[in-house]
Amino acid sequence: QVQLVESGGGLVQAGGSLRLSCAFSGRPFSWYAMGWFRQAPGKEREFVAAINWSGGSTYYADSVKGRFTISRDNAKNTVYLQMNSLKPEDTAVYCCAARPNSYGLVTSQYNYWGQGTQVTVSS
Repeated sequence: QVQLVESGGGLVQAGGSLRLSCAFSGRPFSWYAMGWFRQAPGKEREFVAAINWSGGSTYYADSVKGRFTISRDNAKNTVYLQMNSLKPEDTAVYCCAARPNSYGLVTSQYNYWGQGTQVTVSS
């Protein structure tokens, strides 16, 4: 059974940076594409970024493009989300998700989810 555990969230001022990590276990990590999603209070969960099994292909939501970078280390079974130039509207619970083969852009395409880590950006 695949397990995902996020870490790295916290409180940061606008303009600051955070790096989220998601540790993967239970299956060969390189079989899975990974995604990051976020959910703000009162809003639906939304796509943030995704990466294919090798790290050679990535995709970003327009709202984070140029500020966030998704990457993975298959030797460490970990996917990362580097978040720069953070804005108050980035405040949300961030979750990583996994699906076999190619990445997806919607929640229903992912089979496994982590519990999430809170990111709060103050103005």
